[in-house]
Amino acid sequence: MFHRKETSVSISKEQTLFLRKLHHRKISVVFIQWFLLIGLFLLWEIAAAQNWIDPFIFSQPSRMFHACLQMLYDGSLLHHIGITLGETIAGFVLSTILGTLTAVILWWNKFISDIIEPYLVVLNSLPKMALAPIIIVWLGNNRTSIIFVALLTSVVVTIMSVLNGFMQTDSDKIKLIQIFGGTKWQVFKKAVLPSNIPSVVNALKINVGLSFVGVIVGEFLVAQSGLGFLIVYSSQIFRMDWVMLSVIILAILAALIYHGISYLEKKICTWQQ
Repeated sequence: MFHRKETSVSISKEQTLFLRKLHHRKISVVFIQWFLLIGLFLLWEIAAAQNWIDPFIFSQPSRMFHACLQMLYDGSLLHHIGITLGETIAGFVLSTILGTLTAVILWWNKFISDIIEPYLVVLNSLPKMALAPIIIVWLGNNRTSIIFVALLTSVVVTIMSVLNGFMQTDSDKIKLIQIFGGTKWQVFKKAVLPSNIPSVVNALKINVGLSFVGVIVGEFLVAQSGLGFLIVYSSQIFRMDWVMLSVIILAILAALIYHGISYLEKKICTWQQ
């Protein structure tokens, strides 16, 4: 009994030391990330103030901050953010649902998969910027076209990444279920889907960036509002502080959604355990 208690204390100390080192590492990583980010903006501000770079062309953080306050005051910035965020979420959700369902169908029927796969590869390789004007002609100059461009930009990648995960499921697990008389639905439910939750989550992470790209491409061409429209309009009137502010806001939105998906991934992993 005494020996067991002593071993337990020894293991507990090792675990505590390991967790402490892990915590310190996380703090160090976050500190360095913020240090680099703040340092970059400080260097940018100093370079513009000292005329090392042309502030009219490259803007500077202080100008962007004043532009942000001005646009927040008149409400235009929140309006543009809301439009772009709404279109991005719509394209993101649609591409995730349609892409995952299509991947399930292609995994379920290998014959259909063999037929469709070359077309998916070709469609994925096409530049979406070239397809956007065609979509706008078909669907009109409206938000539907923008959402469809976002959907087209990300749905093929979702299909291919999720399908690839399905195909690489451990064959031994599948054979074991089949030996005991399991149906294809049971194989999918008990082996394929649980094993590929990370693949689906990774597809979500990829879709965040691709959906933003699709929305911005669409807004470049047809929108009368949104961050993409603001970037085009600002560049035409040489308001580079508005342009850079819009780009930084896009990066912040993408990062927030990405971290939201990462949080969801942790919750799913905890639930599976």
